[in-house]
Amino acid sequence: MQHKQPNSAISMLIEKLKPVDSSEFAELAPGRITAEDIQADRDSPAADVSAMDGFAFRIAELEEHGQLPVQGECKAGCPPVPLQPRTASRIYTGAIVPQGADLVLKREDASESESVLKLKKPTQQLTTGDNIRKAGENAKQGNLVLAAGSCINSANAATIANFGPSKIKLVRPLRVAIVTTGDEVGKFETSSPDPWQLRNSNLNSLLTFCAGQPWIRIASHTHCTDKKQAIIDNFQNGLSNADAVLVTGGVSVGDYDFVPDAIGKVGAEILFHGLPIRPGKPILGAATQEGKLILGLPGNPVSALIGCCRIGMPVLRYLAGFKEWTPRRPLIRLATPDTKTIPLTWMRLVSLNEKGDAELCPSLGSGDLVSLGQSTGFIEIPPNECGSGPWPYFAWA
Repeated sequence: MQHKQPNSAISMLIEKLKPVDSSEFAELAPGRITAEDIQADRDSPAADVSAMDGFAFRIAELEEHGQLPVQGECKAGCPPVPLQPRTASRIYTGAIVPQGADLVLKREDASESESVLKLKKPTQQLTTGDNIRKAGENAKQGNLVLAAGSCINSANAATIANFGPSKIKLVRPLRVAIVTTGDEVGKFETSSPDPWQLRNSNLNSLLTFCAGQPWIRIASHTHCTDKKQAIIDNFQNGLSNADAVLVTGGVSVGDYDFVPDAIGKVGAEILFHGLPIRPGKPILGAATQEGKLILGLPGNPVSALIGCCRIGMPVLRYLAGFKEWTPRRPLIRLATPDTKTIPLTWMRLVSLNEKGDAELCPSLGSGDLVSLGQSTGFIEIPPNECGSGPWPYFAWA
């Protein structure tokens, strides 16, 4: 099957996949995805309000008299107070500007003696509208304030709260099934495995990866031996109650690598099998006729996690209904560059130093869990290139 670069492989997948199309009304939930546009239920601000503590008055009256008596005050959270002719009202930040006033003078630009306002600055420096936030300048009633497909965070949670809905329409969480494979893999929680056995690090890795995304729910996680029927059964069970299946191991071309055959048996189409990347070259992407994902990750733990992050994350975001499903990646410089190059896209484990630059993590290959645990993420270097970059950075957290 023709090799593709990572972004091309992702595009091939999403053309065949169907995002979650069901939603639910729920309380504000960080990390969840909005299922509908949120519109302003009123102007924002709802009225002309003061941007400063100070004095509200008509500029023409000040020019005529040179000074103004101060009568009344306008406080935030209170109805507007009428402005008496040829007077100034004391006003506080956020208070509604009294009708007829056309500017707010900052408190520090005025002196007040026996309730008479005097300017500390020339009248010519005053401008109509000074220090007044106009009604609707942020948004008019009915304007779009947050688009469907937005991930709820601390910033847009404030936006949502400002426009009233106590419950909002959220995309149903994406259901993910995890299947790990391998005769050599087991739990071994109370004893050490034999030298030919391994603990299931891939399961821990992928569970933690998914747990960090509030828009994902784990539908199931199972382990099966290297038997074709066992893999088929696990795929069928996973697809019956999930939108995506992540499988580790069994994707290469060995005698016991049954995942490609099993994918065909459950009615899915393999869109790519193998990418020109290191690590993770045997990675496999498939889609069912219903638009569900099967992502086959290599069994080596470094390859599995990098493949899930680099290929799986944007595809899962697409399925989950993100408006921007390709996460933006920062470009960072490599503080410890070398001159090594390979004719593949190279994902190299790094850790960030105190300056925010990347340092290469010494690694002995795709099974080096010590190096993986000491890394903060990886950088992506194009084929046949080297040096300090800057390179796209993919963080684990």
